[in-house]
Amino acid sequence: MEAKVKFKRRLLWLIFLTAGAVIVTFTLQPVPQSAAYHDFADKRRLLGVPNCLNVITNLAFLITGIIGLLQLNKSSGGSKLNIIYTFLFSGIFLTGLGSGYYHWHPDNNTLVFDRIPMTIVFMSLLSATVAESIDLKMGSILLFPLLLVGTGSVLLWHYTELRGAGDLRLYGLVQFYPVLFIPFILLAFPSATPVNNGWRQLALAVVWYITAKFCERYDQQIYAVTHLISGHSLKHLAAAISTWYLVELFMKKHVDAV
Repeated sequence: MEAKVKFKRRLLWLIFLTAGAVIVTFTLQPVPQSAAYHDFADKRRLLGVPNCLNVITNLAFLITGIIGLLQLNKSSGGSKLNIIYTFLFSGIFLTGLGSGYYHWHPDNNTLVFDRIPMTIVFMSLLSATVAESIDLKMGSILLFPLLLVGTGSVLLWHYTELRGAGDLRLYGLVQFYPVLFIPFILLAFPSATPVNNGWRQLALAVVWYITAKFCERYDQQIYAVTHLISGHSLKHLAAAISTWYLVELFMKKHVDAV
C-alpha cells in the first residue's frame, strides 16, 4: 500500500513538473528562426553534391537506424515495446534522409523535413523510458500523443514562420524536455527500473548530444581552424554517435538476453 502511495506521489510530481515546463515555455516571448541559421561555414560542392560534407555526414544516421531496426528481430521486449523502438530507430534513419535533404538546399521549407524526424526520436525515446521505467501500458498509450506533439511543434513553427511571426518555443520544449526529464524518471522510479538500466548508455548519449550542440554552435570557428571539416558536419557525426548509444541501450536490455 505504501509503495503504491509513493508511486502515485512520484507520478504526480512528474505531471506537475511537466506542466511547469510547458507553462514556463509559453511565458517566454516567441522565438523566430534566425535567417543566419542556414548560413553554414562549409559550402563546398564536391562530386557534384552541394554542401557536400554537411550532406554525406548524415549517412551515419542511416547506418545507425538500419542497425537498430535489424535488432528488433532479435528482441525479447515484446510487441508493445518493439513498436516504440520501431519509431525510435525509424526516426534515426529518417533524420539522416531529412537532414541530407535539408543540407542539399538549406532554407526554412527543407528544414521541416530535417526537424520532424528528430522529434520522432525525442518523443519515442521518452515513450520508451516511460514504458520501461514506469509502466509499459502507459508508455504505449503516450507514444502517439507524444509523436503528434513532436510533429505538431515543427508544423506550428513552420506555419508561424510563413505568417511572419515564427515561434520555436514548442519545438524547443520537445527537443530539450526528454534530455532533462528522462534522468529524472529513472531516478524517481528506481524500483521499476531493472538492474540493467542502461545508465551508462544514456549518459554517453547525453554527452555526445551536448557535444553535437557545441559543434553546431561553433560551426564557423571549427571550420576556420581545421579548413577541412566544419562544426556542423562534426555535429552530425556526434549526434549519430549519440543515437548509436540508444541502439546499444536497446541491445543491452532486450537483445543480449535472447
